[in-house]
Amino acid sequence: MEIKLKSGRKIKINTNISLDDRDSLLDGIKYQVDKDGNVSGFECMNATVTKWLRLGLDGGNSDEELIKWSIEERTDAFLKIQKELTLGEGKASK
Repeated sequence: MEIKLKSGRKIKINTNISLDDRDSLLDGIKYQVDKDGNVSGFECMNATVTKWLRLGLDGGNSDEELIKWSIEERTDAFLKIQKELTLGEGKASK
């Protein structure tokens, strides 16, 4: 699946991630929660985003490529990959 980031960069999302890798990605996110229980950020953000990009991109995920990306592009891609991989999580099976 190809998508466009806010910067205009086009990326392909790897939709063939195994369930084990998907679970590993989701388990690796450490949320920061404010006093009201709302998510306010993430811990280990750089390592977490790089792991998501390595597994979540279909190509273009080498050190040489990722080092060229701005933090905004990395974050945008991370959020879009996360959204794609968690589609349907809130829907119960029948």
